[in-house]
Amino acid sequence: TTLFRSAPLSKELRAKYNVRALPIRTDDEVKVVRGNFKDSEGKVLACYRLKWAIHVEKVIRERANGSQVQVGLHPSNVVITKLKLTNNRKRILERKNRSNKGASKGKITEADKAMQQMD
Repeated sequence: TTLFRSAPLSKELRAKYNVRALPIRTDDEVKVVRGNFKDSEGKVLACYRLKWAIHVEKVIRERANGSQVQVGLHPSNVVITKLKLTNNRKRILERKNRSNKGASKGKITEADKAMQQMD
């Protein structure tokens, strides 16, 4: 599911969109915050749904025969620093926006009480 492919947003993006995490996708820019490749940044090249892994641009290691291979990272170990916004993603951000959720949420205000007593 997309839950396992979700990565937290950076503090700047979190403040901008009021959203804590989003499913990661190709062309997002991320920063690695855990593991051997900590503090390396780059663009997401691929998302492997079955492996629950993502490949980031500059996160590579050398094999015994000298060829270079991408290292798979779990999405929870990176922070999204730049989003690739599509229409679908904009809708997800609007839906997950936390600032407008707690506004009314079934709470009874003083004005509502006054109207009930008038009936």
